[in-house]
Amino acid sequence: MVEEQGNRNCIECAIEIEGRVDKRFCSDYCRNAYNNNLNRDANKYIRNINNTLRRNRKILEGFCPNGKGKVHKDELLFERFNFDYYTNVYKTKAGLTYFFCYDYGYLSLDDEKFAIVKRGEYIK
Repeated sequence: MVEEQGNRNCIECAIEIEGRVDKRFCSDYCRNAYNNNLNRDANKYIRNINNTLRRNRKILEGFCPNGKGKVHKDELLFERFNFDYYTNVYKTKAGLTYFFCYDYGYLSLDDEKFAIVKRGEYIK
């Protein structure tokens, strides 16, 4: 005995679906489009954070040509450095705190200056 299937439509484009009973999409294109739309807001948020982190890293790299450097806070801000975003924090035995954007880090010094280092060369 063969069961009759009711009309089933793709949840992305509403075209009638043929095939398996549990099928939800008419094609891979519709499945991908549906999932991309579903995750768009979360992906946009994450993408913006990652772009900020990459920009911060590039700015630090520019002020640290030999693995080590110093820069004034105003120069970092002029380049649009965002102090709210970093990937990790490293505390030294002496109690100093470095903030890292991937492999480049900065340490606050006196008079709004920052020491910049590249991880692996000066900090293990």
